[in-house]
Amino acid sequence: MDSLYPVISPYDQQYVSVGDRHELYVEQCGNPEGVPVLVLHGGPGGKCTPAMRRFFDPMAFRIILFDQRGCGRSKPVGSLEANTTQHLLADIEHLRRVLGVERWILFGGSWGSTLALLYAQAYPIRALHLVLRGVFLMTREELEWLYGGGAAAFWPDAWDQFVQLIPEEERSDVVAAYHRRLFSGDLTEEIRFGKAWFLWETRLFWLRTDCSESEYPGWFARNVSRMECHYFHNQGFIDEERQILKRVQLLNNVGGTIVQGRFDMICPPRAAAALAREWSNASLQIVDDAGHSETDPAICHALVEATNQLRSAS
Repeated sequence: MDSLYPVISPYDQQYVSVGDRHELYVEQCGNPEGVPVLVLHGGPGGKCTPAMRRFFDPMAFRIILFDQRGCGRSKPVGSLEANTTQHLLADIEHLRRVLGVERWILFGGSWGSTLALLYAQAYPIRALHLVLRGVFLMTREELEWLYGGGAAAFWPDAWDQFVQLIPEEERSDVVAAYHRRLFSGDLTEEIRFGKAWFLWETRLFWLRTDCSESEYPGWFARNVSRMECHYFHNQGFIDEERQILKRVQLLNNVGGTIVQGRFDMICPPRAAAALAREWSNASLQIVDDAGHSETDPAICHALVEATNQLRSAS
């Protein structure tokens, strides 16, 4: 992680109302006159962190981060009311107008890559470039990998712990089974299943680092898990299966840099490879000895190299 830039403090922090009772936490740091870059966190249900500022030269970039609806410091926290992919895309465009940005770089990993791609397809004229990590295209195949037994081939012990809470007759659709319990109205049950859902995915996040269930408060795991399950149970609120790949021609005039861990257990490299094959303006770097996490040293180095090449983007 030596390639990362030092932690810098925001020069602006504010809440932006986007309607439906939602207020988004937004921060800006770096150079107010620099190349605008919007950081899209993962999840659904994650949040922006100070570490996410460190992928960018603060002298060259105007770095914009925000917590998506119901996430992090946005209000009301955990709210799923009026919370769909279409709402999030509208929020991004609203932020662009509020912040006075004409065009910007989109930087996102995992679910953040999904949003970056969907936004750039909806508003290609607003996208200077996309820097993507751990590509997730929100397809049934990818959800089946994560919640239908694909990743379980590599993590059978963790998978057994994840599904043992569900009766065998419901295990053909684990997402639906968890959805029923995460939204049961019984807070104790929701926390229990929220922690199990969160632990399963978190165990797959790093190539070599395991995590303990006790590291995360129950309320936090519940909120994140409910948000993610809400989106996955509804197929990401995306109209068409493989929509991003089917509409990739909308990105013909937008450049892309894809950084993908070879041993990514959450978002396997085949999605990134499929995207790169169809997107003529994109380059793909598969990083050996790396998993899903942006904190893997080789992933960090590749992302910083990618942003450094865009310091004069216009």
